[in-house]
Amino acid sequence: MSAKSAINKEVFTPHDEKMLAAVQVKRRTKKKIPFLATGGQGDYMTFICLSVTNKKPSHVSITKVKQFEGSSTFIKRSQWTIDQLQQVNGIDSNKDCPEFDLTFENAFDQWVAGSAGDKCIFVQVLHHTCQRYSSARKPEFVNCQSKLLGGNSILHSAADSVTSAVQKASQALNERGERLGRAEERTAEMRNSAEQFAVTAHKLAMKHKC
Repeated sequence: MSAKSAINKEVFTPHDEKMLAAVQVKRRTKKKIPFLATGGQGDYMTFICLSVTNKKPSHVSITKVKQFEGSSTFIKRSQWTIDQLQQVNGIDSNKDCPEFDLTFENAFDQWVAGSAGDKCIFVQVLHHTCQRYSSARKPEFVNCQSKLLGGNSILHSAADSVTSAVQKASQALNERGERLGRAEERTAEMRNSAEQFAVTAHKLAMKHKC
């Protein structure tokens, strides 16, 4: 089971939520933490997760989930509602990059994802979710590539690819059906010709006998 599947099963499913997206991240700048607050828990992996409740009306949350070294469990840390999200900064609107910032009403985090692709998918799903579920005040998306905010997006491209594949498969089946139909017609014509030839040959044979 992948880490993201495990997070969905352990953290969100028990609370009747489903995870929409998750991205593994590290801080770009080290956060100052009081010595006593570290607790000696060692290294850990951090995931930023986007989830929605199954029950209506839907509530969307952005949750920081951690997995500490030597542990197989995932622990929910900070959590915000989507309406508390004020800004998503994609850092560079001209090229793919793994860095992004999230600004909430009471928090600001600078992250770097495992890859530019992971960050792009997360930001795109986050933008789509904000457009669908946010209240009148939607968060600001700055320094983000246009493909992440609609238009020729990854999700749209994937949907287009699936649609195209279905259309091609349908066309191929239709063409195959037409070819089979034409083959059946030719077979029927050949059968009729053979039958007619047999009848004609039989009549000629009878005449010769006479």
